[in-house]
Amino acid sequence: MPSSLNGSLASSQPPNGDTESVSAQKSKPKAGITYAGQDKLPKLPIPELGDTCRRYLEALRPLQSHREQGETEAAVQEFLKKDGPILQEKLKKYATGKSSYIEQFWYDSYLNFDNPVVLNLNPFFLLEDDPTPARNNQVTRAASLVTSALSFVRAVRKEELPPDTVRGNPLCMYQYSRLFGTARVPTENGCQIGQDEGGKHLVVICRGQFYWFDVLDDNSDLIMTEKDMAVNLQVIVDDAVQTPIQEAAKGALGVLSTENRKIWAGLREVLTREEESNNAECLSTVDSAIFILCLDYTKPQTSAQLCGNMLCGSSEVVKGVQIGTCTNRWYDKLQIIVCKNGSAGLNFEHTGVDGHTVLRMASDVYTDTILRFAKSINGQSPSLWTSTSPDPSKRDPSSFGDVSTTPHKLEWDMVPELSTALRFAETRLADLIQQNEFQTLDFEAYGKNFITSMGFSPDAFVQMAFQAAYYGLYGRVECTYEPAMTKFFLHGRTEAIRSVTAESVAFVQTFWAEVPPAQKVEALKKASQKHTDITRECSKAQGQDRHLYALFSVWQRGLDEDGAEAASSNGYSSPTDAGSPPSSPLVGSPKRDTTTTTTRSSENGSPARRPVSQPQPPPPQQMPSLFADGGWDRINNTILSTSNCGNPSLRQFGFGPTSGDGFGIGYIIKDDSVAICASSKHRQTQRFVDAIEAYFLEIRRLLRLVQSKATSPRASRAREAERPDVGSRFKTKGRVLKGEKEPGGGGEGKKKEEEEDDGLGGYGFFDAGMLLQAIKANEDEKASEKAVGQARRAVGKKLRLSEY
Repeated sequence: MPSSLNGSLASSQPPNGDTESVSAQKSKPKAGITYAGQDKLPKLPIPELGDTCRRYLEALRPLQSHREQGETEAAVQEFLKKDGPILQEKLKKYATGKSSYIEQFWYDSYLNFDNPVVLNLNPFFLLEDDPTPARNNQVTRAASLVTSALSFVRAVRKEELPPDTVRGNPLCMYQYSRLFGTARVPTENGCQIGQDEGGKHLVVICRGQFYWFDVLDDNSDLIMTEKDMAVNLQVIVDDAVQTPIQEAAKGALGVLSTENRKIWAGLREVLTREEESNNAECLSTVDSAIFILCLDYTKPQTSAQLCGNMLCGSSEVVKGVQIGTCTNRWYDKLQIIVCKNGSAGLNFEHTGVDGHTVLRMASDVYTDTILRFAKSINGQSPSLWTSTSPDPSKRDPSSFGDVSTTPHKLEWDMVPELSTALRFAETRLADLIQQNEFQTLDFEAYGKNFITSMGFSPDAFVQMAFQAAYYGLYGRVECTYEPAMTKFFLHGRTEAIRSVTAESVAFVQTFWAEVPPAQKVEALKKASQKHTDITRECSKAQGQDRHLYALFSVWQRGLDEDGAEAASSNGYSSPTDAGSPPSSPLVGSPKRDTTTTTTRSSENGSPARRPVSQPQPPPPQQMPSLFADGGWDRINNTILSTSNCGNPSLRQFGFGPTSGDGFGIGYIIKDDSVAICASSKHRQTQRFVDAIEAYFLEIRRLLRLVQSKATSPRASRAREAERPDVGSRFKTKGRVLKGEKEPGGGGEGKKKEEEEDDGLGGYGFFDAGMLLQAIKANEDEKASEKAVGQARRAVGKKLRLSEY
């Protein structure tokens, strides 16, 4: 076993930086069903340069003044005539033989990020509670989730996980191979991704203290039952309580993973430089774990507190010591977090995996916890997995191999340098947490069913809500981002949907104008349809952001005429067509040596591979006109960073704001509800969330007003099957009950009542005097006063009690 992880990375670097040869060696075809369709997936296409520039101008137009538009159009025209075609040709040459033209640039954009990953890169999922209340205590819930997660790990490793599909079309499954056993490892030259593909142990953090024990055998079969798991976790909890939390906080080294990446890289050197210290072995044990389980001692009560706990932990300083859950994390790996009250979630390192991949894991794990509980009641209940591990309780212990199922506590040597660094890291983390706020909206008035019944795309409908609410508060539109999944292509990640369009601007302006409801609804339809069209294009990899970023990266790295790859400072490398990017190795489970290989793109900025006979030309001194123009800065400064990711297994999903004056908005559209988690650096987040809720209610009122004048709403299949029949045997068996017609309303008799129920009176949001309801109410008052007579002249405004 190498003395340190960094030593392992350096010692196993291939000669001459030849990453392609190692990649080719590792690109053997895989058996099983999980990756069976990989060879059939098309490569991510490089869009035509002219099309990309046209989309770029269209995305910027609603965000710019006429002068700015003219400047950007001139810059784009110059780019198309001069640098653009040259960079496009270089990009095509670079992409030859690689699985994706954007992949390496994408990894580098994440791994060269020097700021802390907490609140800046790592997203979170908040799971729904276990449907069985008795199982919502911490140890029981954690044991259940870990057991199901390990079953998912087994399915991935044995390639038994059924491939993802959308409407029958297969999706790329590569990201699942990078989900477990991976760690983000900081170095002086940027971060790397290391992975122990055969790791067998779990690391548990409780009250800032670290524990580990083996959970899988060499065949990736589970070696512990759920009851065994619960026993181990209870032992860990009991042991962690023995150390006062103020004392434990002084050795909570997980805080160091929240530091600036270069500082963290230097601290890892401190952890591994003393040969007689066991810090290096403790560090490699954490890095090579399958994943991290965080057992928190707190019980967050509100949805916002839970979201904050899953994203960055809580900050609570008592007598000068940080005792919040922010010290109970390790942000360089996938983490399952379970609170004292059983509330659970995930926080994940985002470099190698997107939300869609982790969502599949979360939903399968949540489903399996329910199915396994059902199986304990009825042995004939179905299983989620193609095959399952042999029952550990019935196996011969000797068949487990070299494993240790007893929990071990990692004991770090807290040298003065580490203690000081930990103190400063904690205070900076506390600052970071205090600088951000989180608010949630659990909107239960309606959801996907109502939205689709009205003829709208649910995602487009919600996106327009964000824009209308923001415009209502600030009187302007801002740059908005939403990712579109491109996993229909080999190693596809995402493309950027730019939600602000000419149609969306027209809608928000119409919505806030004193115009008839039908006109507002029509504007909403046009804006939503435009958003849907853009989303469809982006899903086909026909957006502008990723292509332009690749061109910018080509210019920045100074690729030569043959498309040779310039320097890259991380452990991911874009593979050849048949292969997958290799990652840096992590030493194996504790007390065991593993033989692994590694690749790195380059060292110290030197090229990975270049023709010896040709001198390397320096990058052009003058930046291409498109990237020097102010429009490039505008479109890359996202104010509303949004993402739609979730299903019924999740309660909330979110992330931190991507700019100092922006919002981070994660949302989940369920059948009859919409869940939103908004974050910002104290930009009236609660008021913004309230504005979104108010918009949802008002737009429903408008839709019902318009719908009641049109055809009746679409009925359910069961209702359609029911036809009036004079000879029916039900003819005389009672009066038919006619409930409220959803979503079109309950008829003329209830229209006025609905308008009052959905009225948005009060101070703050819809107080601009534009609502027809308010206008109509004012007219009714005047008519009433005139009927009384002209004996007294009305002075001032008559107050209506109903408004209060």
